[in-house]
Amino acid sequence: MKHIFEQKVFYADTDAYGVVWHGSYLRWLEMGRVYWCEANGHRLQELEAQNVVLPVTNLNIRYKRSARLDDQLSIHTWVSAFNGTSVTFTQEIYANGSNKPYIIADVEVVAITADEGKLYRKMPEVLATVFEKELLCQV
Repeated sequence: MKHIFEQKVFYADTDAYGVVWHGSYLRWLEMGRVYWCEANGHRLQELEAQNVVLPVTNLNIRYKRSARLDDQLSIHTWVSAFNGTSVTFTQEIYANGSNKPYIIADVEVVAITADEGKLYRKMPEVLATVFEKELLCQV
């Protein structure tokens, strides 16, 4: 299931020329992953209470063009790979109504314990089931 949400570009998201600062995209990507998890029944606070946190371990962003002040963005997020240990979210940010992306990103996430920060050998079952189901739905 692809999750899509909209976001307006504010002054705080831009540089002195009204162009979106590259770090602003990271915040919108994180929002997309959080919204995706929530749409699939997993609030991050509830996972942390179960001793599971999901840090980013690899991030690949391809900047295609620049968003600007007052642009209306559409952030698309979906699971593109899962190997039992890590999950990769592919995310794209577009201008609303456009098919030309501002950025395309692949974000790899693993599960670690909340208390000691130790890496799980495999994704906890509560999440693995969701990621596997997601990939099966895309076939």
